[in-house]
Amino acid sequence: MRWLPYLLTLCIILCAALVEWWNGRVLICKCGYVKLWHGVVFSSENSQHLTDWYTPSHILHGILFFAVLWLMARRVPVAWRLLIAMGVEAGWEMLENSSFIIERYRAVTISLDYFGDSVVNSVSDMVAMALGFAIASRAPVWVSLALIVGFEALTVFMIRDGLALNILMLVHPLEQVRQWQGALGH
Repeated sequence: MRWLPYLLTLCIILCAALVEWWNGRVLICKCGYVKLWHGVVFSSENSQHLTDWYTPSHILHGILFFAVLWLMARRVPVAWRLLIAMGVEAGWEMLENSSFIIERYRAVTISLDYFGDSVVNSVSDMVAMALGFAIASRAPVWVSLALIVGFEALTVFMIRDGLALNILMLVHPLEQVRQWQGALGH
């Protein structure tokens, strides 16, 4: 019975991948191959390969989901909390790749050429969330805090984006931030 939440977590990932595929997401990059890393944000291959500059945000999702579930459901075994977190992450991946959110990103952020994730990238994002969750469940709190600060600083420095800026620009876009982010791509 100890394996059941992990099996269900895997089922959530597979179901989300199937839903995205049925909704028209490409399985892999239209370029015809899959790379381990794609580091060019302003390209048609962004969010199409296994990992990219947005992978750290998904690791942070896992750390933050672990923290929230520790506060709200700490008596629930960790494996079942992972299942809950994966349900939220899979829900986000499907919503993020919906026409509504894709158009929102294109309208209010610098992601003018964003057309959604490939299924491979989306699955990789869910696995990254599980990695962040696992780290937070085993490491001291200071490690999770250092990863949050470090990943946010790294992505802000490298691509002028990150989890906090992504949420800000999706929920309450600021023209000054958009211009600052856009200056990197030109």
